[in-house]
Amino acid sequence: MRTLSTPSPALICPPTLPGFQNGRGSSTSSSSITGETVAMVHSPPPTRLTHPLIRLASRPQKEQASIDRLPDHSMVQIFSFLPTNQLCRCARVCRRWYNLAWDPRLWRTIRLTGETINVDRALKVLTRRLCQDTPNVCLMLETVIVSGCRRLTDRGLYTIAQCCPELRRLEVSGCYNISNEAVFDVVSLCPNLEHLDVSGCSKVTCISLTREASIKLSPLHGKQISIRYLDMTDCFVLEDEGLHTIAAHCTQLTHLYLRRCVRLTDEGLRYLVIYCTSIKELSVSDCRFVSDFGLREIAKLESRLRYLSIAHCGRITDVGIRYVAKYCSKLRYLNARGCEGITDHGVEYLAKNCTKLKSLDIGKCPLVSDTGLESLALNCFNLKRLSLKSCESITGQGLQIVAANCFDLQMLNVQDCEVSVEALRFVKRHCKRCVIEHTNPAFF
Repeated sequence: MRTLSTPSPALICPPTLPGFQNGRGSSTSSSSITGETVAMVHSPPPTRLTHPLIRLASRPQKEQASIDRLPDHSMVQIFSFLPTNQLCRCARVCRRWYNLAWDPRLWRTIRLTGETINVDRALKVLTRRLCQDTPNVCLMLETVIVSGCRRLTDRGLYTIAQCCPELRRLEVSGCYNISNEAVFDVVSLCPNLEHLDVSGCSKVTCISLTREASIKLSPLHGKQISIRYLDMTDCFVLEDEGLHTIAAHCTQLTHLYLRRCVRLTDEGLRYLVIYCTSIKELSVSDCRFVSDFGLREIAKLESRLRYLSIAHCGRITDVGIRYVAKYCSKLRYLNARGCEGITDHGVEYLAKNCTKLKSLDIGKCPLVSDTGLESLALNCFNLKRLSLKSCESITGQGLQIVAANCFDLQMLNVQDCEVSVEALRFVKRHCKRCVIEHTNPAFF
């Protein structure tokens, strides 16, 4: 008999694909049942029925298993380490385990993976069960990760938006079937959302509130969204106007990744800096229309900026680097790989002004030579990671100067560079913890 008040989703997983997982790990077990991955509804395990006229003496009574002697709080602690699919299986063992497995404290995170999983249905089943004690809302659920689930649609996101008001983290990377409207529903109905990953969602062009939510909010609230971390990598259709809207609504942003948003220009970065003054990490890698004027706008973030990636932005030269170096003195990480307009002058200015730099990638910058490396070595003593891949003007002499001054160096990439074995051995002697990536077959 099916019990409607306590449905239990059990998982049917293909042998080669994981089913449900939570934030603590993934399951290596698989079912022998093949076909579509869905979430099914089952009743809780029945209790054993006895009758006073039935004699049980003929069958010896089994001893209580050792694990059943543990108190409830210990069992819940053990269950907290299980992935979601195993947690659902445990709910089918017995009635006690069923009740313990659905303890709300175990359901702060839901992780779904797999291209064939019916995510919309799975989310509906799970949220319905988690809403049993608090009708229509999952008060404990804070994280939902459905990255790579290509069958996720707006219907699944709408389920999350309606049932998870306390949601703080949502990752839907690679789910290319979701649209702006579904994302708007989530950010409007989940006011505590701080972490949003929509990378690879090619239909998403903006992050904003729904019209209804905007009307309900008072002017005192300012119609703001509490998102601090936003990843829009590979959102190819994002344009300056969309970035303007994002910046105007997400003023608390501290981490923003716009890799390969190829339609963005310097104008979009101008909007960004006007509204989002607290950004610490920013990536505009492969945004081919970003130039020195864009870096001039980014430099207005000043000492708050710690991480900047401008890789393969071919319009950037020493001029843009000088803007960043002059005003962003606390910069820790810079990725300028493939910016062929950068020369020794830009590297020198960077080294003298950003002395706390820990990671620098200037690979494929053919105009950077040993002179630039010498400036780095004499000013950036805390440098831990340095990539010089395919820097044709670099020689062993420059590497030796770096090794003699940057003792904490942990990673050095000199692939496709004309450096001698002696220079590489010199680096290894002075920087004992350094991992050297190279293409010299004589050095090992």
